[in-house]
Amino acid sequence: MRRTASLVLLALAVFFAALSPLLRWYAYPRLVKVPAGEYQTMVLRARDATLLDYGTMKARTVPEITVVQTLKGNVEAARRIERTAGRDVVVWDGLSYVQGPDGKMVSRIPERYIFDAHTQEPVHATGEMVDGDPVTRTGIEFKWPFLTQKRDYEYFDAQARVTAPIHYEGTRDFRGLTVYYFEQTIPWTRVPFPKVMPVAGITPESVAKTGTTRWYTTVRKFWVEPVTGAPVYGEEIHKEELRGGSLLGGRDRVTVFAGHVKMREDYTRHTVDLVKSQRRLLLLVTSYLPWGFLCLGVLLLSLSLYLEARSRRTPGPAPVRTEEPEPLGS
Repeated sequence: MRRTASLVLLALAVFFAALSPLLRWYAYPRLVKVPAGEYQTMVLRARDATLLDYGTMKARTVPEITVVQTLKGNVEAARRIERTAGRDVVVWDGLSYVQGPDGKMVSRIPERYIFDAHTQEPVHATGEMVDGDPVTRTGIEFKWPFLTQKRDYEYFDAQARVTAPIHYEGTRDFRGLTVYYFEQTIPWTRVPFPKVMPVAGITPESVAKTGTTRWYTTVRKFWVEPVTGAPVYGEEIHKEELRGGSLLGGRDRVTVFAGHVKMREDYTRHTVDLVKSQRRLLLLVTSYLPWGFLCLGVLLLSLSLYLEARSRRTPGPAPVRTEEPEPLGS
């Protein structure tokens, strides 16, 4: 009986020991992915910011500027691209909408970001764009890969349409989460005017005829939870200028927008709570179950060997001696 139990335990030990790396290295890369239909909204604001008054063409200080960023998963477009790409794809239709203290639009930049659902690497397909201009992204945007590493990444800047390193600057604690802090600096760069201008009747083409150009610089900061690859908090020290041309009335430059943009507190709390719940699910697949199965396999193997040793040490029943019958006397 012990011999049979030992063999059963040995079979279970092999099964769980084999399941541990299979779950981590085979199932995890194929099962864990960004949902195609995800919808996200983030609100940021800059207090005591500088904003251009287009009526007087002079910069003034305003109490607050609000930035609303939305990302909406386009499931239909993702399925269409998957048929030719041969892999799981996510299509995010994004919009960065900036409004002044009076609620009026300051800028409106739409974009479409297409990426691999498992690795977050860009996937190039028809429709990839920023503000209607076709782009070919390199590097990540919005989200880091699952199991983010302590290293620099290439990050795409939508304003400048360039990819530049975003540097790992250390590990920090953020509201009970261990996060990686990343920072990117985009130096002063000439950038195109938005397709939709904040003043009726003014177009990028009409501004271009004046010889005035638009320039931009930013310091971008992200606090990223490494298991999910999700930023839980973000900031930007953002500056835009108009330079040269007849539009400025002989001035060399004028500030269009300058401010320290920070994630609003209620959205920060919501994001942290959401990432904490997702983190537990991912750890179940990447750590808890693989290590648990491995430990269970070792335990079952030890128990199997113990029962096998016991069965070998226990003596069997003593043989029954049978006496030869004595011959009958004559």
